[in-house]
Amino acid sequence: MKPLAEWIDAHAALRPHADAFRADDERLTWAGYARGSDRFATRLAEAGLEPGDRIGVVLPDGPGVHMAYVGAEKAGLVVVGIGPRAGAEEISHLLRETQARALLSPRRLRDLDLVALVNDLRREGLPLTEHFLDETDLAAELLAEAAPRPAREKRLAPDDLFLLNSTSGTTGLPKCVIHDQRRWLHFHELAVDAADLSDADVFLSALPAPFGFGIWTAHVTPTLLGATTVLLPRFDPTSLIRAIERHRVTVLAAVSTQFIMLLNAPELAQADLSSVRVLFTGGEAVPYGRAAEFEDRTGARVLQFYGSNETGALSRTTLRDSRDVRLGTAGHIIPGMNVRLYDEAGRDVTAGGHGRAACRGPLTSAGYYEDPEANAELFTEDGWMLTGDLASIDAEGVLRVEGRTADFIIRGGKNISGTVVEEAVGSHPAVMLAAAVAMPDPVYGERVCAYVELHPDRDLSLEALTTHLKAQGVSIESWPEHLVVLDALPRSSGGKVAKGALRLDAARRAAEGA
Repeated sequence: MKPLAEWIDAHAALRPHADAFRADDERLTWAGYARGSDRFATRLAEAGLEPGDRIGVVLPDGPGVHMAYVGAEKAGLVVVGIGPRAGAEEISHLLRETQARALLSPRRLRDLDLVALVNDLRREGLPLTEHFLDETDLAAELLAEAAPRPAREKRLAPDDLFLLNSTSGTTGLPKCVIHDQRRWLHFHELAVDAADLSDADVFLSALPAPFGFGIWTAHVTPTLLGATTVLLPRFDPTSLIRAIERHRVTVLAAVSTQFIMLLNAPELAQADLSSVRVLFTGGEAVPYGRAAEFEDRTGARVLQFYGSNETGALSRTTLRDSRDVRLGTAGHIIPGMNVRLYDEAGRDVTAGGHGRAACRGPLTSAGYYEDPEANAELFTEDGWMLTGDLASIDAEGVLRVEGRTADFIIRGGKNISGTVVEEAVGSHPAVMLAAAVAMPDPVYGERVCAYVELHPDRDLSLEALTTHLKAQGVSIESWPEHLVVLDALPRSSGGKVAKGALRLDAARRAAEGA
C-alpha cells in the first residue's frame, strides 16, 4: 500500500504533462504537483521543522492547498487542516489544541489579520515558530523555484497520522479528528466500485479540502486514479455550473445544500450538464424530491456514502441500486463495517432494527486528538464508534437515517423530524433553502421553527406556507409554527447549514417574544 506522495511521483514520471488540477485558468500538471510538493517539503525542513510537527494550513481551495498537504507529507509533518471559512476563534483554538509549530496562510483572510493573530498566539506561549505566507499564489511560487528532492526517509507511511481536521459541527468549538491515509485508501476502493470510476473521469469537488468529504473526492481518489480534479476557490452555484460545462466534469461532489442551490440557480435552465454521470452527495439528509430532479435534469445518478468525518462510512449506494434505494435510503451496509444500533440506555438493539447507529471497521478514524472526554462520548465502552443519527436497518441490510439525535424537535412529548419539516418547507416554490430547528416554548417545551432563504424577488408568510403544506398533504405535525426569513442561512465551515447558530437565534427570539 503506497502513500499518496508516491502515487503523485509515479504519475509525474509516466504522464508528466497531464492535468492533476484545474482552477479557473490555472492548471497544475502531475509533474508540477510532484515538483512543487518537493519544494515545499524542502522549505519545511530548511525551517527546522521535524517529522511529527504540526503545521496549520488555511488556504482557499485550489491546487496550492493540495500541494501543501503533500509537501508536508513528504517532510513527515502532520497537517492541521483549517477550513477557509474559519474565523479567528476557530483558527486559534485548532492551533492551540494541536500545539502547531507552523502555519501556512494568506496575510489576511477576509477581514482577519493572520499575522497579528500569530503574534498574539506567540505571546500566549504557543510554539508557533514559523509563519509561511502565501503572498500571491502558492503553486506558482513553488514551481518557479528549484526543486531539490526532500529526504525520502522522512515521508509518512499510510498508517502514520497525516491529517488533523476539524469537525464541521454546528455548536461549540470544533474537535480535531485523527486521520491516517490507510482509511482513505480503503474508502477509495469502495468509491471506485460504487461509481465505476476511472482515470478518464474529471472530478469537481465543491467541498473544502480539510473536511472528510473533500479529502477523498479531491485529494485521495483522483490521485490514486491519476484523474483530473477541478476546484472552485469558493463555492457559488453560477461558478459551479460554468466549471462543469467548461471542463466537462463527469463526477461531481457536493453536499445537499450545494446541489440544491445549483438546482435553484436560474443559469441551470440554459446550461449543458450532460457530461455529469455521478453526483456524490451527503453530509446532510438527501432530499428525495430534489435529488430526483437533479437526475431528471442532468441524466446523472446520485450516490452517497452515509457516515461522517469520524466514522468514514457505514453504508453506501451504488450505480447498481434502484432509484428508491439510492435516493430514499442510505444504501446497503458496507461489509466489514460491523454496524450496530443502540437505544438511549446504550443497549444493543440491532435485532430490532431501530436505534442510534454505531460502527467499528477499517474506515473509522482513531477518534479525537488528545480529547479523552470527547472520545468517551464518541465511543461505547467496548470500542464502537457512535454516530449522531437515529437509523433503521431492514432485512436486506439497507440503512435508513430517520434523523439526527439533535434534529428532533420534541413538541409536547412528540418527536418531530427536522429533516421531514425541511423537505416539506423546501417544496414551496418561493423557498431556495430551508432549515428546521426547535424554538423553546413554555407550554410544549419546543415548537417547530423554520428558517428559509428565498428566491430573489419572492416573499413568504407563515400563512402562505401552511396553506401550501396543507395542499400538499403534509402532516400537520410537520407544519412550522414559526417562520424566519433570512437573506442567507448561515453556513458552517464544511458548507452545511449552521443549525447551531439557528438554534441560538431561535432561543433568543423565544426569550424576546419575537
